[in-house]
Amino acid sequence: MSSTLVWLRDDLRLDDNPALVEAATAGDPLTVVYVLDEESPGVRPLGGAVKWWLHHSLEALAADVEAAGSRLLLRRGPADRVVRALAEETGASRVFWNRRYGGPERAVDAGLKEWAAGQDIAASSFQASLMFEPWTVRTGAGGPYKVFTPFWKACLEAPEPRQPLGAPERLPAPARNSSGELPAGEALEDWALLPHRPDWSGGLAAEWTPGEAGARRRLEDFLDGPASEYGTGRDVPGVEGTSRLSPHLRFGEISPFRVWHALRERFPHGAPADVGVFRSELGWREFCWQLLYENPQLATRNYRPEFDDFAWQTPSDAELEAWQQGRTGYPLVDAGMRQLWQTGWMHNRVRMAAASFLVKNLLADWRVGEAWFWDTLVDADAASNPANWQWVAGSGADASPYFRIFNPVTQSKKFDAAGRYLRVFLPELAELEDKAVHEPWKADGAAGGYPEPIVGLPESRARALETYQRLKDG
Repeated sequence: MSSTLVWLRDDLRLDDNPALVEAATAGDPLTVVYVLDEESPGVRPLGGAVKWWLHHSLEALAADVEAAGSRLLLRRGPADRVVRALAEETGASRVFWNRRYGGPERAVDAGLKEWAAGQDIAASSFQASLMFEPWTVRTGAGGPYKVFTPFWKACLEAPEPRQPLGAPERLPAPARNSSGELPAGEALEDWALLPHRPDWSGGLAAEWTPGEAGARRRLEDFLDGPASEYGTGRDVPGVEGTSRLSPHLRFGEISPFRVWHALRERFPHGAPADVGVFRSELGWREFCWQLLYENPQLATRNYRPEFDDFAWQTPSDAELEAWQQGRTGYPLVDAGMRQLWQTGWMHNRVRMAAASFLVKNLLADWRVGEAWFWDTLVDADAASNPANWQWVAGSGADASPYFRIFNPVTQSKKFDAAGRYLRVFLPELAELEDKAVHEPWKADGAAGGYPEPIVGLPESRARALETYQRLKDG
């Protein structure tokens, strides 16, 4: 008897999952597999916070797949080898997956398609993670866009993203091997994705609900609240003004198509400008993936090669630890870094300020910060994380002006005037007056042991501008 194999990757959902829908339509016994692949050449090992999320997301997915009539099989190893072996073990005549866009991942998928063709196995891939796939959005000259605004304009002029597909009502029963037995899988606990000794994930668990159900609730909360005022609310870290959908999108627990059309349905008679701003943030995610598609080494190489000659400085161990631990002496930076450590997430306005402080005020190589965020963010993905760090550093696409330096005090006063956000994550400053909380070194008396600034803003700004000018002058 023929069977179907569906290989899930960053699409851990039943709703709007084209590969699963196609498998359900075929009706043959079904193997649904997730492969933990950190061995294929070039595939980047997952960071700690992402591993925590993945564990709980796979738990939720396994329950959903079982409730729909099948089961989720877990295997670990090089995906090329694992998927081939499983297809042979179950006698699969069809192998389905949803497309990926990183260079090493595309190489694995292409190799599997070539192998499947030689085995008379139908291998099909589907569009599920991006609304506008990289090769479909091109300039008039036929090349990729290097600036976001014309890229997004071209996307908006393209046909409307397709309607999301509903989840299959039932999935075919699990496929069995030639002996009539279910293929053996691995226990999720054996993958040791969760932290221990110490377990630092308590704050993450309090903040997030990984899985498809959690993603749906997060979308509904956004539509009921911040969506209509997103254009202004997204810049204020002390209020719930953002969607917080990023980790759910990173793991594909919800599709961008579902988010796009949910906005259409909620605001059918002309969406407010704020909703358009949010859509453009979805567009920025798509732009980042196009950048990675065209530049597979985005996390390790400067997008703008002239930055290979930039005079990055190596921060001292004390400076780097102060930044990582939120003890730089600048409240907005420190609140953000502590939010990151506690919750695995940081408000985007604060991310820019914290990143700018590292690469501009300390002149640290952007790759240092990118690696820290990769390990600590629950929403760290292979495209947005390096693209955003390169944007802040000036070495990336559309980084204009590339020498922009975010002043953390100015940003704090402008976007958190009453210090609401600062007081949440910096309790030692809670008793300071609103004006003093942004510059505690100027306050009368001690500020609860809060550290003095590790570097002066005027001096470090001047040093950064001089270094950028030397790059410009060649």
